[in-house]
This record gives sequence, structure tokens and C-alpha cells, in this order.
Amino acid sequence: MESFSLILAIVVVTALAFDFTNGFHDTANAMATTISTGALKPKVAVAMSAALNLVGAFLSVEVANTISKGLVDEAGIRPEVIFAALVGAILWNLVTWLVGLPSSSSHALMGGLIGATIASAGLGAVHGDVLVTKVLLPAIAAPIVAGVAALFAARLTYVLGKKSDGEAARKGYRSGQIASAALVSLAHGTNDAQKTMGIITLALVAGGAVAPDSDPPLWVILSAGLAIAMGTYLGGWRIIRTMGKGLTELRPQQGFAAQTSAATVILASSHLGFSLSTTHSVSGSVMGAGLGRKGGVVRWSTATRMFIAWGLTLPAAALVAALAEYVCDLGDWGTALVAVFLIASSAWIWKLSRREVVDATNVNDVEEPAGVVTTAIAAVTPPPAGTMTEEFSATIPAQATDGPGAASAPLVPLVASAPPAPVAPSAPTTV
Repeated sequence: MESFSLILAIVVVTALAFDFTNGFHDTANAMATTISTGALKPKVAVAMSAALNLVGAFLSVEVANTISKGLVDEAGIRPEVIFAALVGAILWNLVTWLVGLPSSSSHALMGGLIGATIASAGLGAVHGDVLVTKVLLPAIAAPIVAGVAALFAARLTYVLGKKSDGEAARKGYRSGQIASAALVSLAHGTNDAQKTMGIITLALVAGGAVAPDSDPPLWVILSAGLAIAMGTYLGGWRIIRTMGKGLTELRPQQGFAAQTSAATVILASSHLGFSLSTTHSVSGSVMGAGLGRKGGVVRWSTATRMFIAWGLTLPAAALVAALAEYVCDLGDWGTALVAVFLIASSAWIWKLSRREVVDATNVNDVEEPAGVVTTAIAAVTPPPAGTMTEEFSATIPAQATDGPGAASAPLVPLVASAPPAPVAPSAPTTV
């Protein structure tokens, strides 16, 4: 067993706390569409996702090695730097969870690590080529690739299912959606649990507990897998609501297309060692699948808020981590002060979340503003057959529906005309 100092133990516990927040923050990635379409009940969905996250943690260590060996210079990193990085990542996860925005836990961790490293060892300690090729470029490419793939996959499912029985097809797609959700959960464990493995391994190297260039020890893999599974089981219901209902309305065909596309992108990136954001991949695939159905609409007001959160994740987490590192650098009392600030802030955010509780019972109850695009489309959509609004019916004179001459009767708007005043009955005449 590795030798531990107090600060190293604090870093490991904080890293597992981040992994826990990563679990409930990113549950929506695997299960939001499955829950929103009714393919699985909410509690069953998060339990299945938690179990598969744990299994996925054991499938690969490539992403963990990218973080522990590639992103920053190990020689210039102290355990306090890792602690400050985790503080920035945890606080960003909690803030975005509170407002229900599916931001990237991966990029929060990357931003925290970059900000704390620059504050401690300078800009030269960050490997810019790794940051660009394995973090930033995948962040841009992943939602686009997943979105386009989901768009075409959704359209293909509708084309292939035209002649199939409606109810049988729905049941088939629900089964396929459950299978694809399981695949996303497995991929999430493979990619996201490894980020915590990598950060703990980096802390162990910085603290002299393991040799440089070491792979994550078995206990690190197991503890990271358990932490993310526990967080997933709690369910990030606020973000599940946004991802499942706030972005677009999905049917089982679209949910199946979205999850299959996202899982393919995530698993491929894990194999290549890219520290990919599963949130970006799944969000892109959900929007693509939403547009894949004829008449489908994405709520761009929600998507815009989400894009802004994506852009702020790296710099915001980096800034908080850099400030935390400056305080930690003051000595043991500085590290203790940062720890107290983290605990107090987390408790305050949790207390704020109790004002409007979102859980398994109301996760699908959402009233999201339609947005400009949705409103415009609704305005030009004709009313369903057999229905007539009051304003339109008032423009049709009674004789237009009677006799052969009805077609030529002019349409005279009567909305503005006032009804005739009632005539009072005349008094009886006496003789």
C-alpha cells in the first residue's frame, strides 16, 4: 500500500467527491431520453446506469493516462495543486446542476487542473499540444459528429419503420432504447470514471506515493468506479429534466437514434484516449435526433444557455482553481480555509436546491418557453382537420355553408362588429 500524507489523503477524498458529483451531474447523459420517452421508469433507469458505470470503469485506462501523464508536467505539480483543481471543478459542477444545465464535468476538471497548474508552476507546465488535440478539438467535434449521426439515424428509423405496425414498432424501439442507454452508461463509466482515476494517480505521483508514469492502481480504479456509480444512482434529476424535455420532445425512435450515436462517439474516443465530454456528445445527439423527425423542433433558447455554459466551463473552473491555489500556497491554514470554503459553498448550493425539489416523481413535468423558432413554426402550422378557431369561424357567414351558392359567398369578417342591442318588450296596450 502506498504511503500517505494528510494532504494526499485530503486530495484523494476530494477527488472521489468530484467523481460523485460527476455521477449525478452526468446521469442525464445516459438516461434522460430513456426516462422522457417512458422506456424505463426513473428509478430503474438510474440503477441500471449506476451498475454499468461501475463496470465501464474497468474497461480501459487510456483516458486516465491522458490526464495523469499528458496534460500537465508531473514534475511541477504538488498535491495542493490537485486539491485546488478539484475545488474549481466541484463548484462548477454544483452550480450548473443547481440551474439544470448539462455542462461538461470533464472540462470542469480540465479547467481546474490547468488553472491551478498555471498558478503554481506557470504556463509552461501545461502541455498545449495535448490540450488542443485531446481536449479542445474533441470538445468541438463531438457534438457536431454525434448530432449529424443522430439526425440521419433518426430519419433512417422513420423511413425503415413506415410499413411496420405502430404499436409493435414502438415496443421494439423502446427495447432498443434500453439497450442503447445501457451502452451509453457503459461508455460513460469507461470515459468519465477514468478522469478521476487519472487525477488521483497524478496526486499520488506528486506526493511521491507511486512512481512517475504509473498506471492507476487497482484500488484507485475500484474507488473511482464506486464513487461515480453512487452519484449516478442518486440521479441528477434537474439535468435529466433539461436533457430529456427541455431541449426537444423525443419519441422512442429518436431516443434510440440519439443514444446509439452518442455511445458510438464516446466509445471511439475512449479507445483513442481523448478526454471527451460525454455531455457534449449526448447533447449534440439529442438535438440531432430532435431535428431528425419531420416537424421536430429544438428549443434553441435552452440550447443557447447550454452553449454559453459550455464556453464558460474551462475558464470559470480554471479561475476558481487558480484562486484556490493562491490561498493554498499560503500554508496549511490556507489549505484548511479552502476546504472550509468548499464545504460551506456546497452546503449552501444544496440548501438553495431545496426551494424547488426535482426528483423521480416530477422529472418529466416541465414547462419550457417555446422560443422564437418554435413560436414561428407554430404560427404557420394549420389547425388540425375538423377544428376551427373562434376568430376564423366568425369570418364565415351563415349562408356560406348552405346551398350550391355557398362557395361564391364572400368572407366578411365579423369579429369587430358588435352584436345588435336587445329590444325591450313593449308594454301591453289597454283598451
